[in-house]
Amino acid sequence: MQPDNGDRPTATPTSSPINSLTRIRSSYPALAASEARVADWVMQQPEKIMELSMAQVAQACGVSDTTVLRFCRNTGFQGYTDLKLSIARDLVSPTQVIHDDIEERDAPAVIARKVFMSNIQAMYDTLEVLDEPALTTAIELLAKANRILIIGVGTSAPIVQSMYNMFMRLGLNCKAQTDSYLQLMEVALLGPGDVVVGISQSGTSMDPVYTLKQAQENGAATICITGNAQSPLTKHADVTLLSVAREARIEAIASRLAQMSIADALYVIVALNNIETTLKNEKQIWDALLPKMY
Repeated sequence: MQPDNGDRPTATPTSSPINSLTRIRSSYPALAASEARVADWVMQQPEKIMELSMAQVAQACGVSDTTVLRFCRNTGFQGYTDLKLSIARDLVSPTQVIHDDIEERDAPAVIARKVFMSNIQAMYDTLEVLDEPALTTAIELLAKANRILIIGVGTSAPIVQSMYNMFMRLGLNCKAQTDSYLQLMEVALLGPGDVVVGISQSGTSMDPVYTLKQAQENGAATICITGNAQSPLTKHADVTLLSVAREARIEAIASRLAQMSIADALYVIVALNNIETTLKNEKQIWDALLPKMY
């Protein structure tokens, strides 16, 4: 399964043993003035890179997104995600690549507890930032939609499929699509009155961003579930539902559970608002499934 990240590699990923900050320093003399401003910012506070999107770094440096991308490429990285991964590898301990809180000497039961507590914390944090007006708007859009398309790629795919499985039970006209080409084909046939839900932890993956952009241009309403409030995905979303997880890893673990919880909450509220239809559909589903359970 491919990771849900922002840059689509065009060549072999950078694997040089040279420290990422050393690589930046060695390239510094050849950088343009605006790119050098980004280099200065990164070298002074590299730990912030893991928390910020490319747009946020650009804003902090007073430059454009394109300048940040040029800086990345002119210092030997394929793009912003490659830079972020490289710095993360330099700053975190080897065990943090697997999970933030664990140590090599931890017993299996201790590791399990730490993983559970990290997941629980992510759900608490996500609940704290849950935007009630945004949640209400999302529910209204989903309940009234003529058609619903739920999209995502890579590690967001299981959340996409799970959300589809829930909303399909309510009798809503919905589809799930995790293929980047088929997403666009589906969106091309949508318009006013339809809703597209885009799920992406990073919020920078090219395919969901482009799909939501096309959906908006076609007049469909758009909802995104993401862990990055300032990501490109949110720029094409009428409603943003934010998940929060304290993870240094690029490929997040706890955030997936937080996003799944957002999808679960949407399902339960929409189902409760249509309780008679929900109960009728559940009975029909169980009547169909029971013969296969013996």
